[in-house]
Amino acid sequence: QVHLVESGGSLAQAGGSLNLSCTASGRTLSSVVMGWFRQAPGLEREFVGTINRIGSISYYADSVKGRFTISRDNAKNTIYLQMNSLKPEDTAVYYCAGGGGNFYLAPGPTTRDFYDYWGQGTQVTVSS
Repeated sequence: QVHLVESGGSLAQAGGSLNLSCTASGRTLSSVVMGWFRQAPGLEREFVGTINRIGSISYYADSVKGRFTISRDNAKNTIYLQMNSLKPEDTAVYYCAGGGGNFYLAPGPTTRDFYDYWGQGTQVTVSS
């Protein structure tokens, strides 16, 4: 079992930056492939990005590619989502998610059904 806790959500202006964190407990983070998802009001939870178990390969949704960066520090059991050039349409609750499998040299899946562990979410609001 993995317990995930996100932090860092806040109000930001368009064009600004935020850095979200997700800290894991209950299991060594290096054994878990991680992803970030987001959910805006009235919409389904959507994929943002994913990173492989050792933090060397990441993959992003087209909507955030070039603006968002996922990284991980397995020694600290923490992953990060650096968000730059924020847009109002980035407003959502952001969730980190973890799953099993041998994603040592590949990023995780983009489908939320794959992930077994979820945090409670952190709110990001971007004003225009």
